[in-house]
Amino acid sequence: MASSLRLLSQDTINSLIQATSNPFIGLFIGLIATAIIQSSSAVTSIIVTMVAAGTISFQSSIPIIMGANIGTTLTSTLVSLTFVNQKNKFRRAIAAGTVHDMFNIIVTAILFPLEITTGFLSRSATFLSDKFHLLNTSLINTDFTFITNETKISSIIIGWFDSYLLLSVLSFIILLITIKLLAKYGSLVLIGESKEKLQKYFFTNPYRSFLWGTVITAGVQSSSVTTPLVVPLVATKKISMNHGFAFIMGANIGTTITALLVASFSGGAAINVAFVHLLFNLFGVILFLPNKAFRKIPVIMAEKLGELTGKYRIAGFIYIVFIFFLLPYTLIYFSQKSNNSTLNGRVEINKEQIVQH
Repeated sequence: MASSLRLLSQDTINSLIQATSNPFIGLFIGLIATAIIQSSSAVTSIIVTMVAAGTISFQSSIPIIMGANIGTTLTSTLVSLTFVNQKNKFRRAIAAGTVHDMFNIIVTAILFPLEITTGFLSRSATFLSDKFHLLNTSLINTDFTFITNETKISSIIIGWFDSYLLLSVLSFIILLITIKLLAKYGSLVLIGESKEKLQKYFFTNPYRSFLWGTVITAGVQSSSVTTPLVVPLVATKKISMNHGFAFIMGANIGTTITALLVASFSGGAAINVAFVHLLFNLFGVILFLPNKAFRKIPVIMAEKLGELTGKYRIAGFIYIVFIFFLLPYTLIYFSQKSNNSTLNGRVEINKEQIVQH
């Protein structure tokens, strides 16, 4: 994928840079892309690779990572729709499915303006990246060139294609297949086919739920696999919403492992992106997990939506379409229109200055 991105034309790179330079557009690009392919691990891995290849800047990648965190919550929400014919279960299922949405939306609402105004995430990620680099060079001497050396397998594949587009599509397909296979077989190994295990051992208290959510998702490499497990358990009253929410917070931490693995082989600014992904989710956990009052906020919001959906079932479908598709597309459209107007205004000013000169 990195090799294919390096083959992009300068015009294409300039277009990508221009599009993602607007943080609002970057945020919603990440949301829509993740909602469509249903894998934040894939999107964040691609973003890490693009930053490593110099296709987009580190600063531009941060809103996309935030958007990917919101987009990945669609899976749990879609799973909750399977209870649409059972009114009470559907109400609880929607609440369990959307508490992940509420958590990531609240964290984004806090960190997005904070990052734009102060660079909080980028500075913190850069600091951790520097420490990681020092630790890596001083303690780890393992030779990973058998993976990263492009003169071997990847160079053979690259030689088959003259078009960066075909090569990009191929690498994207391979990435998705790899993550889906990891998720499928990882879940069988770590979870098995028995949901009673989850109920009996993993949800005894919020902190234990959080720990298992982190461990299992880190092993499976996909929060889209682990977070939907909570929905039927809450819908059937086998676990509480609070325990389910703690598990979801753990899954948010576990899913960052994918980007860290990719970044560890890419180095440079890619490590910064991976740490942004980790810090975003870690901030949310620190904010909500230890504080019972704060922890209730996303739960109450999700339960209110569940109650509304219990009365009007169409509300659940409207919510999905509006949050994950209609709102992002609308805001991207108006943001681009605003950018074009600003750009045209600058061009006209420059023309006037030239004429006057």
